[in-house]
Amino acid sequence: MVLTNLPGIGERLMKRLDDHFGGRHELIKTLESGDISRIAEVDGISIKRALSLAREYNGAEATFLATPEAEKLHGQLIASMQRFASNGASSSRMQMLMPLHQVEARRERCEEMLAFAEEAPEAFVHLRSMFKDLSYTRRPAQRYERVIVSQQEHPEWSQYVRILTPSAQESWKDYTVFKTVTWVGRYGPEDVPPGWLVLPENGRSDVMIPEYTLDWFTNNRKALKVILDLMQWRNEDEKAIHPTLEKIFHVTEGLEQLTTVFAMMSDSGDVETMEAIRDGLWNTAKQLEDDLNQRISEGMESTSLDLTGSDMLEALADAATFQRKLASATQDVIVDILEQGRSELSAYLEPSGLQTPFDLFASNWPVKLNRSVLDKINDELERRINDSRNDHLLRLATKLADLKPLCETAIQRLIEHDMWYSIASWARHNNATLPELVQHGIWFNQGRHLFIEGEVQPVSYGLGLAAPKGDRQSIALLTGANSGGKTTLLELVAHIAILAHMGLPVPAEHALIGRVEALHVLAKSSGTQSAGALETTLVDLAQVVSNTQPKLILADELEAITEPGAGARIIAGMLRAAQQQSDTSMVLVTHLAPAILEAYGSDNLRIDGIEAKGLDEHLELIVDRTPQRNCLARSTPELIVRRLVERSSGDAKAVFGDILSLF
Repeated sequence: MVLTNLPGIGERLMKRLDDHFGGRHELIKTLESGDISRIAEVDGISIKRALSLAREYNGAEATFLATPEAEKLHGQLIASMQRFASNGASSSRMQMLMPLHQVEARRERCEEMLAFAEEAPEAFVHLRSMFKDLSYTRRPAQRYERVIVSQQEHPEWSQYVRILTPSAQESWKDYTVFKTVTWVGRYGPEDVPPGWLVLPENGRSDVMIPEYTLDWFTNNRKALKVILDLMQWRNEDEKAIHPTLEKIFHVTEGLEQLTTVFAMMSDSGDVETMEAIRDGLWNTAKQLEDDLNQRISEGMESTSLDLTGSDMLEALADAATFQRKLASATQDVIVDILEQGRSELSAYLEPSGLQTPFDLFASNWPVKLNRSVLDKINDELERRINDSRNDHLLRLATKLADLKPLCETAIQRLIEHDMWYSIASWARHNNATLPELVQHGIWFNQGRHLFIEGEVQPVSYGLGLAAPKGDRQSIALLTGANSGGKTTLLELVAHIAILAHMGLPVPAEHALIGRVEALHVLAKSSGTQSAGALETTLVDLAQVVSNTQPKLILADELEAITEPGAGARIIAGMLRAAQQQSDTSMVLVTHLAPAILEAYGSDNLRIDGIEAKGLDEHLELIVDRTPQRNCLARSTPELIVRRLVERSSGDAKAVFGDILSLF
């Protein structure tokens, strides 16, 4: 889909989207995933607009929910399912569930997950503990001090680092003022300075900022651990694996190295070892120097020099000769101990791969280590640490960069799996079943309103060709007692129609649903409308009932828009127009059925009634919530007055008795 074809997407907004996501590819991935909060991060896009964009991009049938009330009911259904989501990402993804023209794929997913819950209940429950840590992947948000120096543009990194282009007069040395640099292309340094990376001009772009790649994995470690846990489960589970679980496990294929790479992230290898050697070098050298002097002093206590009289006279005549004899007598002790010291320092340096230089000692006695030699050792350690750190960083970033797109895809697919897992949990909780899709009409058996507190009385109802024989009229008036459940039934019909057109289970034991292109839910008006508002409403109603579009109309007390006499005649005219459209089904709740029938001019209009049968022993209404066919239901006021007669006394009782006689 061309993004600029979406409503409200102009060139300026398109540029803001591209800049925010670092390119069109990332933007499209986000729209497809339904990550609403991330889209809403873009300046000028609200959560509502982000949701609309994502829905439109993913092909939602926006015209199906044809009225604000239909949209409201859809939102309530989504919220109901979101309460069963394992995590915030799945909850957000559910907002993408809109009515579609093609629902077969969704129905298959529901069937698979419901079968999984039924056939492998332990695995189904265990999966929830895995999915709870899933989340949409998040990019690092900070800018890095690293600088990219390249002859080419790299717009994908511009929001994270400075990108500089060297002039013909500049060399890499001009950029040593920066602490961390990625030099891309020719003429880079042969001996790489600390914190630098040198990459070929046609090299990989995704490793130019290795810190970004490492931070991405660190930021998303919790979600990535879900992948690791699933791989461990697959490797340890010796039981036969359910096909749906196998499909979920399949998402992790190709990510076997993730465990090893995660271990590398927490282990910098030789770098830490060499840093420890470098940091302790001077203290170790000073301690060694003191120890060697102490050992030589102790070793000399058992050494003696025998001098004859002539030796003493010779020493008086030639001090140098005496010094040579003295050195010869002590040499073995000093040489042995200095060799021990050289070996001990070599052992200390061995993990770094360095050898102890021969000129380690500036003086044999008293022992003094050569400071310039120690400086050279320290410098070499710094160089090796830098090389090793760069090698480790680049090697790790390369491995992680290879895995990053696979991880993103895996997490997105797991969120998708979890959404269907959560929908299956919602369906099981509400005893919802997948409806049969038929040519025309709507019918359900033992349907239950989802949002009624306490015990729900199941209802069976239908109209059109989906209904049983004798109930196949496409238009019905619904009459009955106040608080008898007429509006509730209307909402239940809407719930089932919306869910079926979303490809999801419906709250009924069994249901048959015919496809329509639009659902018009017309809520009860709050009062009589002004002349102008009434005219607008009538024009809208006329357009709805008279067009040939396949549709379901659910209207609640349309007569409330004007006075009762006029209301009955208006409704009769609308029903006549609707009757001419074979693809239109309509249920109209009304208290004016007799007047409507008279104005309609025919007795073949179906009337259903929710009958209040009377009062129980506690004087509470007894209502059968399932409408009776061809029944003009008794009104609730009569029964309420009857209850008042029973409960009142004195003059009030006489008044209510007189009123009751008028019914």
